[in-house]
Amino acid sequence: MDLSERKLKILQAIIADFIRTAEPVGSRTISKNYDLGISPATIRNEMSDLEELGYLTHPHTSSGRVPSEKAYRLYVNQMMNKRELTEEEKTSISMQLNSNVTELENLVQRAAHVLSEITNLTAFALTPRQDHDTLKYINLLPVDEKTVVLMLVSESGKVSNTAVKLDRPISEETLQLLAKTMTYNYRGKTLSEALTFDIIKAVKSDAEAMTMFEKNIVPNFVRTLEDMLNVHLYMDGLTNIFSLPEYNDLDKAKMFLEMVNKKDDLTKTLINRDNGVIITIGNENQNEMMQDCSLISATYHVDGKMVGKIGVIGPTRMRYGEVTSVVEYLTENISKAFMITEGDDDDE
Repeated sequence: MDLSERKLKILQAIIADFIRTAEPVGSRTISKNYDLGISPATIRNEMSDLEELGYLTHPHTSSGRVPSEKAYRLYVNQMMNKRELTEEEKTSISMQLNSNVTELENLVQRAAHVLSEITNLTAFALTPRQDHDTLKYINLLPVDEKTVVLMLVSESGKVSNTAVKLDRPISEETLQLLAKTMTYNYRGKTLSEALTFDIIKAVKSDAEAMTMFEKNIVPNFVRTLEDMLNVHLYMDGLTNIFSLPEYNDLDKAKMFLEMVNKKDDLTKTLINRDNGVIITIGNENQNEMMQDCSLISATYHVDGKMVGKIGVIGPTRMRYGEVTSVVEYLTENISKAFMITEGDDDDE
């Protein structure tokens, strides 16, 4: 059943008031705060109808009403106004994203932090498994006589460093030669292909260097590749929930923290979400532990390729329009910020 224009206006006012105050909304509040040109009695009758239709619920301890999940879905689909970010907010976001970040994962972590600060919600950033990401270069950097750092850099900007303990000292010249040889053999291969490539057969060097290479460097190289293929989930602003009335109940707050700390389950949920900006509300979330929450996620790209997802998780009483605007702006700027840092690296 389509709602009349009057019912829609009343419902929109109730949702706006409840999102702002977290207090059940009565007909007098709507009459006083919103110029709808109708009496409190008419508003009360319309609210009763909206409750019968499943758009409002009636807490036992109050005469006011609160929006249902069905109401929030209608609001998001038909009524939500995205808020244009101010120039100051845009500048602040750009400065924080562009501030000395040279690795994509650090940039994504920074974006999650910025998102949690602006929205005052728990933010997440996901870097999905990148089977088709290709290796760009490999380096072996000496730390001391028997320790080197194995650095792998992919075309998408993923950087992984692993400290490798050697059985005996190895010269810097030999390390450079091995790094150049590995880069030559692996550049352009996908991370999955690199795992199956037999570098031992491809590399020819002196016997001592090759023994150390095979015993110490190759196993660490394989482990690092596997780690680069894994999905990484970053969370920020976990304690923000304690400032929200919904989580004044410590049991409810504890359940929320347990849910976001089950990173494998949360990661699976996020991977399976569609691309683009997706908003799921309450029972729309398939994960049972999320069915008191709303989840807003968006896909970010680097060099035109879908790289990962970023978003927020919080109560169903959420400033959907504002949060969606911030999430969208961040996803657009992750790509721009990374292009800037790559360009800076090339100039050096």
